[in-house]
Amino acid sequence: MARNDDPRRFLDPTVIAKISQLELRARQVVEGFLSGMHKSPVYGQSVEFVQHREYMPGDDLRRIDWKVWSRSDKFVIKQYEAETNLRSYVVVDASESMLYGADKRRRAGGLYKYDYAATAAACLSYLTVKQQDSCGLITFDEDVRQQVPPRSSQRHMDAVVKALHVSDPKAKTDPLKIMRQVAEAMPARGLVAIFSDLLCDREPLFKGLEMLRHRRHDVMVFHVLDDDELAFPFSGMTRFEGLEDLPHLLCDPRSLRDGYLEALEEYLVEVRRGCTKIGIDYHLVRTSDYLDAVLSRFLFARASQRAAPVRK
Repeated sequence: MARNDDPRRFLDPTVIAKISQLELRARQVVEGFLSGMHKSPVYGQSVEFVQHREYMPGDDLRRIDWKVWSRSDKFVIKQYEAETNLRSYVVVDASESMLYGADKRRRAGGLYKYDYAATAAACLSYLTVKQQDSCGLITFDEDVRQQVPPRSSQRHMDAVVKALHVSDPKAKTDPLKIMRQVAEAMPARGLVAIFSDLLCDREPLFKGLEMLRHRRHDVMVFHVLDDDELAFPFSGMTRFEGLEDLPHLLCDPRSLRDGYLEALEEYLVEVRRGCTKIGIDYHLVRTSDYLDAVLSRFLFARASQRAAPVRK
């Protein structure tokens, strides 16, 4: 089956139609530049005072509370709360392991891991922009492959889907390096949605995710896996092709199935607990799941958590 060369294939109209009435909300205070629907600790006119914090070099001297200084000889900054827009990034894994299922899915007309992740990211970006918030994109393997800065115009979606279209999965990934670059791309608090199969060393992965949470970003992870990876349905002598520099393996998969499924369960528990421990929304997603249902459940769940406290 020939490759679909239309970048806008990632904007699935069925998914868009079913989720377009929902709203995406960050569960914590975010920063931005435009007046919008989200709260942020920025200085402005007619806003409510929230708290003081210690003065840091580079802070605006006009925000120093001189009354506190006269009483305590300490420099502190007044912090206010203003309404502002959500600034977010969708971060999509374009490493070689995301190619799994490509030939099978293309023959069957379905989505393989990268196509599924890219379609979900594009739809979530569309929804974010539709509610007049800004959304950017980063695709990555061992380095950032494509980066589109956050914008809030509908025309901006063309740049997002084109960047997803040209990011063919190729190399392995370096999660700590990538999360550091994502953090550098977001100097202010915002929302980060990561779409990946997370097939990498867990220690650098958790260090990278914790770095984002330390900067108080609202982070969510969509863990995208193929049904084959979760069920290991193979039988008979099979040649498994290694991805991301792994060797090929010729074997009888029936002799490996029990050990594989046990190791898989340990891995999934470790990833889920690791994300929960550092305050990250974790969602395991199968490429056979209906994407509109996955995103709708996710958005409804977040809507119900608006008033819930967030780990800082």
